[in-house]
Order: sequence, then C-alpha cells, then structure tokens
Amino acid sequence: MKVSVIGTGYVGLVTGTCLAETGNEVLCVDIDEVKVEKMQNGVVPIYEPHLDVLFERNIKAKRLKFTTSLEEGLEHGEIIFLALPTPEDEDGSADLKYILGVADDIGKLIKDYKVIVDKSTVPVGTSEKVKAAISKNTDVEFDVVSNPEFLREGFAVDDFLKPERIVVGSDSKKALSIMEKLYKPYVRSGNPIITMDEKSAELTKYAANSFLATKITFMNEIANFCEKVGADVDKVRIGMGTDSRIGKRFLFPGIGYGGSCFPKDVKALHKSGKDNNYDFKILDSVIEVNSKQKTILMPRIASYFNNDLRGKKIAVWGLAFKPETDDIREAPSLYMIDEMLKLGASITAFDPEAMPNVQRKLGSKISFANDMYSALEDADALLICTEWSIFRTPNFEKMRGKMKSSVIFDGRNLYDLEEINNEVQFYSSIGR
Repeated sequence: MKVSVIGTGYVGLVTGTCLAETGNEVLCVDIDEVKVEKMQNGVVPIYEPHLDVLFERNIKAKRLKFTTSLEEGLEHGEIIFLALPTPEDEDGSADLKYILGVADDIGKLIKDYKVIVDKSTVPVGTSEKVKAAISKNTDVEFDVVSNPEFLREGFAVDDFLKPERIVVGSDSKKALSIMEKLYKPYVRSGNPIITMDEKSAELTKYAANSFLATKITFMNEIANFCEKVGADVDKVRIGMGTDSRIGKRFLFPGIGYGGSCFPKDVKALHKSGKDNNYDFKILDSVIEVNSKQKTILMPRIASYFNNDLRGKKIAVWGLAFKPETDDIREAPSLYMIDEMLKLGASITAFDPEAMPNVQRKLGSKISFANDMYSALEDADALLICTEWSIFRTPNFEKMRGKMKSSVIFDGRNLYDLEEINNEVQFYSSIGR
C-alpha cells in the first residue's frame, strides 16, 4: 500500500519505518529541510533501539523516502498519517495548531479519496475538528480515522511490529477496511484490531497513559510512606505484583515519571475534563505528587552536606527520562540538576545517549564525562537518575578509588540494600 506520514518526530519516524518494513511504499513529509536531507542520506535523527537497521534497509530498498512537500505526500499516499506534535499549552491542554494547520492545507490540496489518520495523541473531539478543517476547503471525499499509538520509547520498534492491540476509531466501513488491510501483517499471532468510534479511540490513549501514570504515582506514595513507618517498598512491591489483578509492571518507585507522553497526556486529560465540567480529582493528585517526586531526594542531599553544596562536586548517572532513549523531555534529572546548581554544586554527568540533548539545553552549566567512571573523578557524591543497565553492576572498587567520598543517592533503587551497604559509606534510595 502507498502511505504518507506527515511529521517525522518520534511517532512519525517509527511509524513510517515500520510500515515500510512490511512492504508498503512510505513517503515521510517534514518541513525541516535540514532534517529531511539528513534522513535522505541515511541519518536517523533520534535514538531508538533497532530503528537504524530498519531505517537503512528500507531506504536502500526504496520503500522509505522523504520530502518537504505536503503536496507530494498527498499525491503519493492513499493513507495519510498525521504524526504531528501536540505540545502542552499554557493551560495544560494539547495544542492542536500543527494538526489543524496541516488539515487546513490538506483541504486545499486533496484531489481524490484519502484516509486521514490521526496518529498523534489528541483530545476527544479532535477528529471532528480535523474533518471540519479539511471540509471547509474541499468537496473531495475523505475519511478521518483515530489511530492512537501505544509505543514505549526504547521498545517502539517491537511495539509497532508486534502490537498487543491496535485501536482504530471510525464510523466509515470503507476506512476501517483499508486500515485493517494495512495492519493485518502485524497481528498474525492473533492480537486484536479493536474498532470503535473516533471519540472512544481518542480517549483510549489518554485513559491508558493516565492510568499507568497513576499506578507509578501510587507506588511512589507507598514508597514515601514506607520510609515513614520503616517498611521496605521492594517487599511491598513484590507482594502486590503477584496479584494478577494488579500485575508486576509499573510498580517500581523512583523519582517520578517524565518523557513526552505521561506528563503531557495526564495534564491534557485533566484539562479536557474541566472543559467538559468534569473534575478528575485523582489526576489532580497524580500531577501534584509527581511534581514533588522529581526532587524528592533533594532535601536528603542538602541535609547530608549541611545545606551547603558550594564547592561540592556531584556526579550524575543518567539524564534521559528512562533508559534506551535520548529523550529528556520532563526528565527528573533536569529538575534535580537545576536544584543542585541553585545551591552552588558543580555537576558532571554521564548518559549513554542523552548528553547531546542536555548539552543543547544547558550549555556549559554542567560538565559531561566520556564514560560513567570518568564522571566520578573527585566527586563528593553520585546521584543516579536513570536505570540504564550499565549502571546496575558497576565496579565499586573502581568507584571508591575515583570519588572523594563513596556517597550514593539512588533515584531508581538499582542496588540491593545489604550488598550496597558493604560497598559504600553512605547510600540513600526510595522507600527503603
């Protein structure tokens, strides 16, 4: 099938590349000329495991191409994916200016029937707005479909190629038939393509992300309470997770969630509720608790150094909001770094993938190390913000040899308490 993907951000690029992998002819459209030129030359603009292999293979096979021309994209594709950013607006709502702007342009350029697919995470009712924006400029037949993505950063390629479920929202039998044909190769193992109306599909994505964010936040609250009463959150987590109604996933406490989805989607659903005279009280708490959780270790760090971090060097392991990505959007590390800088600390950080993005954001405010151990040179303490696998079994003897003091503040509970207390002079984690 011929497919066009408008927008080559995280969702758009993964979508386009994975659709090309099953033999579709995919044309990706982006207004950034420099980015398009790089992609045409085989440069992947984001870090996502296994994406580079598929990207290179499908460019070589000429199934994956790139352009800056929306008109060319409309002429090419029978299915047009809108994978455009929906940034958080000042009031917490999702800003639809990019989607509606492209929809307006599509109405001026469309010449024959197309299935327009909302792939971006959008509030309930967006498909109606997209229809209206296109319709005001054309009489050509088209359908708008809501097809939310459920891609986990770090596992996005597997999630697309082997989805647990695919959600498609439309009241058009013609559009649904086309979408089912497109997605059939990805559900050969029997996982469902779930069809529903557009509004339900739009809400499904927000509901799923908000629930997962709530689960993480609840576990962080339990961890904080464990510290008050002397319980061990690791044991509580295991005891909870073996209940099949609860499950083991998303029960790991830490310094809060970040990224491009959870923070934005929770706020957008909360705002959407207010716009429709509904108060999501549970989301009020999720937003508040997560905001505080990002810097939950800061009082401990300040207290350890008698509230004076001037002249102290803090090493930071992990900058991305989660492992296996270079995404630093709403990353807890940035909030912690900001607080430590305010108190006069100097920071040297290491992350396997995210350092260039942080350097563009912070410039020379902090230093960056070439490897995890170099970051520890003369450090007064180590702060762990991201659970990259390389941090899980470090050489503690080597660490002690490099640090002024073997002091660790662990925001991801990477180490066994009994073992770590034999390796370092001071260790502080979450809920233990």
